[in-house]
Formats: sequence, C-alpha cells, structure tokens
Amino acid sequence: MNVDHHDLQHEFPEYAETIHALKLGSLRFSHRFDEYNALTTEIEELEIKDSPVADTALEDMKKLRLKLKDELYAMLQAHKA
Repeated sequence: MNVDHHDLQHEFPEYAETIHALKLGSLRFSHRFDEYNALTTEIEELEIKDSPVADTALEDMKKLRLKLKDELYAMLQAHKA
C-alpha cells in the first residue's frame, strides 16, 4: 500500500526554520507538534500494515490530525507575522 507521509516539515517546508524555533521556544507548539507526530505515526502504521480498524475510527483519527495541523499552521503563521 502506498502511504503518504504527513510530517509537518513535508507539509510546510517553507516553515522549516519556524517549526524548529517554535519546538524549542513554545511549550504549547511543542506539545501539539508531538501529538501531531504521534498520531501521524499511528495512522501511517495502520495504513502500512493494513490493520483491521473501523473506517470511522481511522477517519476520526485523520480528522483529529487535520485539526492539529490547522492549529499548528495558525501558530506558524502568527509567529512569522
């Protein structure tokens, strides 16, 4: 199965330096970043292994990842401004 990687650096390469700075300087960003990465890893492992998981459960996980991604993006934009 072909699995797309959704790590934040691939999603927002133009914010690489900002991501690094916020991971070191913002506890809130760092916490959300870790949540996002853990969830992304879990989703990708389920997809790679084609694990038996309810479609709704996987979709809920993806929705949560998208919510975290939106929150992280907003913090990136605010920091850049």
